[in-house]
Amino acid sequence: QVQLVESGGGLVQPGDSLRLSCAASESSLRDYGVAWFRQAPGKEREFVATIRATSTTHYGDSVKGRFTISRDRVKATVFLQMDLVKPEDTAIYYCAAGRPILSEIRNPLMYRHWGQGTQVTVSS
Repeated sequence: QVQLVESGGGLVQPGDSLRLSCAASESSLRDYGVAWFRQAPGKEREFVATIRATSTTHYGDSVKGRFTISRDRVKATVFLQMDLVKPEDTAIYYCAAGRPILSEIRNPLMYRHWGQGTQVTVSS
């Protein structure tokens, strides 16, 4: 069982930067694709970004060009660098690990392991 722990959330102002971390309980995370999803109150869980086991990356349209996903294989940690944040980025951010096929990388049901989430609030 892979355990994931997110950290790095907080309150920031529009235009600021923030880096989220997703630490895994074991180095086997390298065999998984890891994704970030987010969920705002009253909304469905939204795909943010993923880095696959091959290290290829994909982004949701709303964050493309502002967010960057990366991984440290030695430390079994995946990062989400959030730049130029906007109020609409406010949500609970979850990391998830799984082995979805390419056409399903945006589907949360394809990820077996989830963290507990970290709150990100963007407000002036």
